[in-house]
Amino acid sequence: MNDPRSGSIVAALDIGTTKVCCVVGERNGAGGVDIVGIGTHPSTGLRKGVVINIDDTVRSIQAAIEEAEMMAGVEIASVYAGIAAGHVRSLNSQGMVPVKTGQVGQSDIDKVMDTAQALAIPMDREVLHVIAQEFLVDDQEGIQDPRGMSGVRLTAKVHIVTASVAAARNVVKCCNMTGLSVRDIVLEQLASSEATLTRDEKDLGVALVDIGGGTTDVAIYTGGAVVHTYVLPIGGAHITSDIAYGLRAPIKVAEMVKRQHGCAMVDLVDNNEMFEVPHVGGERVHNTSRKMLAEVIEPRVEEIFDLVKAELRRTGYEDLLPAGIVLTGGATSLPGTPELAERVFGVPSRRGVPRDVGGLSDVVASPDYSTGVGLVKWGMDHWRNECRWGTEDEGLVSKMRSRVTQWLGLAF
Repeated sequence: MNDPRSGSIVAALDIGTTKVCCVVGERNGAGGVDIVGIGTHPSTGLRKGVVINIDDTVRSIQAAIEEAEMMAGVEIASVYAGIAAGHVRSLNSQGMVPVKTGQVGQSDIDKVMDTAQALAIPMDREVLHVIAQEFLVDDQEGIQDPRGMSGVRLTAKVHIVTASVAAARNVVKCCNMTGLSVRDIVLEQLASSEATLTRDEKDLGVALVDIGGGTTDVAIYTGGAVVHTYVLPIGGAHITSDIAYGLRAPIKVAEMVKRQHGCAMVDLVDNNEMFEVPHVGGERVHNTSRKMLAEVIEPRVEEIFDLVKAELRRTGYEDLLPAGIVLTGGATSLPGTPELAERVFGVPSRRGVPRDVGGLSDVVASPDYSTGVGLVKWGMDHWRNECRWGTEDEGLVSKMRSRVTQWLGLAF
């Protein structure tokens, strides 16, 4: 197995509202990615993507990491962590610099990117990403890589993502408390896009809608570049709550019922399909029709899609999506979700799962793993020799301390 510090092995941590998922990927000989380890654990320390209980979050992270380490046979010291919550904001900006030598070099690109992000960012916000959308050399548009081109001025159009400093630092703190350093924090829908979208879809114009447990994350691409990101603080947990209320069942039972019998469109369910649901307390069960369950689920999913559609209309991208809608995230596993999306958005819709990976590809071929696999791919493509949120050596020392503490039952 290759050295995890070389960039040939990347560990990703999807810290979600309902589950924490660790995915380990290894670069293969063909330049692709093989998934070699997976660990998941229920998450109880987050609400709508924000850490509300550090101890619970740390325990969930620790359990997921240990499972992934055992499967992959590696020691994980650093991770690429995902983030998505209502505090995330995005905007588009641009900057321009003169090309002093008459030929664009890397230093010109660095300068114009710095100029494009020279905005007044509030002190309580952290810049997560500055992503180049396109470059212009003089009046020539649509340039992806301007290096070596002749011109007198260089313009960069960029997409900037910011997050709450406190929320981002709490994610880092939870990772650090398990002995991990955070190589970078990545907006989750950007990661999911890496795993699920094709180049053609990004070029034509597509919206990724990632419905997780606590949030629905949207990323819009046109001309091969991300032009808008948005986080809606509503997700699959709200569907589960509706089911629990409607069926008078515990949350755990409602989640099980949703996964085993749920459907997002009433028209796709047979009137005669029935199943048993235990009451709160578990002493009695009652028969419920699957059609009635769909009547609970469909309005909530439709509401999520309506809110996403309203955002598309507000930003002006509603009619710029010839490649349609790609749905991913655990909540989109419900049968009928793509069909309902087509009805609401009026464009083609498909369910997105991780693609172009080897190794445990059959295991991760589910919308639940899109963010985790996407974080691995992001890490491979944006490998940092240094950890942006702490050093890898600090992570190793902290991990050793954490494990010694567990063995001896002492407090360091």
